[in-house]
Amino acid sequence: MKTHIVKASQVERQWHVVDAKGKPLGRLASEVAVLLKGKHKPTFTPHMDVGDFVVVINAAMVELTGRKRWQKVYYRHSRYPGGLKSVSFESLQRAHPIRVVEHAVKGMLPHNRLGEAMFKKLKVYPGESHPHQAQLAVKAKKPAAAPVVPETAEITVISQATETSDQT
Repeated sequence: MKTHIVKASQVERQWHVVDAKGKPLGRLASEVAVLLKGKHKPTFTPHMDVGDFVVVINAAMVELTGRKRWQKVYYRHSRYPGGLKSVSFESLQRAHPIRVVEHAVKGMLPHNRLGEAMFKKLKVYPGESHPHQAQLAVKAKKPAAAPVVPETAEITVISQATETSDQT
């Protein structure tokens, strides 16, 4: 049996909307990372970006379990002496709720060029509204494969309907 490797021209991308309202941050981030990597697809290839686009809404309403809401701290350093800065989760969520979700998801992606390409397909919004309705509408417009009904079956149904109406 041969292993099938997907080519870049064969990758089909879809759009997913994930509602972050009331979900724990880590579980939300791991769910989004799986969609961005493409691990939910049977055509997953580890060395290629085969993932989908993900739109996260209600990022301002993401939750943390336990006491992490008050204890979690984000650090960054300017590479200068004394350049360590820290921001608590609560203040960062109040000021920039998008960064909280982006930071969590970015930590679950590969830390290389492939991870950067995957991260570019993530769109995060603090509220319900987002400008990607057109992409989602294209996905919704695709009609499901309707069963093909032969014309004789329609005639039979019509003739049965007329027979029942004649009897009454």
